[in-house]
Amino acid sequence: MHDIPFPPGVPLVPIAALRPHPRNARTHSEAQLAKLAASIRSYGWTNPVLVVGDTIVAGHGRIEAARRLGLDAVPAIRLDHLSPAQRRAYLLADNRLAEDAGWDRTILAEEFEALGALGLDLALTGFEAGEIDAILSQAAGMVAEMDGAYAGDDRRDGAAEDAAGAPPSARGTLAARFGVPPFSVLNAREGWWQERKRAWIALGIRSELGRGGNLLRFSDTLIEPDPEKRAAMQAARAAAPGDASGSPRSAWKVARGDGTYADPPGSVMANA
Repeated sequence: MHDIPFPPGVPLVPIAALRPHPRNARTHSEAQLAKLAASIRSYGWTNPVLVVGDTIVAGHGRIEAARRLGLDAVPAIRLDHLSPAQRRAYLLADNRLAEDAGWDRTILAEEFEALGALGLDLALTGFEAGEIDAILSQAAGMVAEMDGAYAGDDRRDGAAEDAAGAPPSARGTLAARFGVPPFSVLNAREGWWQERKRAWIALGIRSELGRGGNLLRFSDTLIEPDPEKRAAMQAARAAAPGDASGSPRSAWKVARGDGTYADPPGSVMANA
């Protein structure tokens, strides 16, 4: 008996009943088989072997890892719908296609840091210790370079020390200074960012309109497509001494019939 979880609903096939494909070109080192065995032991069996009849089409390495774990059967999916030529081609494609994928090294560094903080053995990610160190060092170097550029700006401005007398290098990282990571690693899908966005929307902030005075000079037709609501908006704006943010009325532009804007009568720009 073993305590390795298997995916429910996937038939088990005895390892003794399976044989390697005679044209399998993929090789597996002892080090890689040890990684596979550690992964299966930690996460359970997550990727069924693919077979046709009694022949393995994909999963030769997993079968060898299973033997090292003392398993006598493995989850398997049958590909009996493939022709003999397709079976031979898929034997190559299953291994080769994954090699074309790349890595986002910034996200990798973030994940290594997060998993390390959670106490997970990073070896279970499949990466070597040297690879992990190189990725983390590269990410740290990028942040340090950005911090150095920021400090350089301070020196050029004659502000080698801040108000408290601390040099720019003592101010902490960009993340500590500005409350968010450098924008090269900002993930707008993260929960905290989405919560902030929802709070903005709840306050009526519409980023496409700019600040109070319609800085981007969108026409009223674009801002409010409904004719009745647009007329009410224009009437309210014409009657108001200033906008909701307290900006002077001269910040507003009055829509002409052709969709362009003019400064309102009595404004500084209109009298200029």
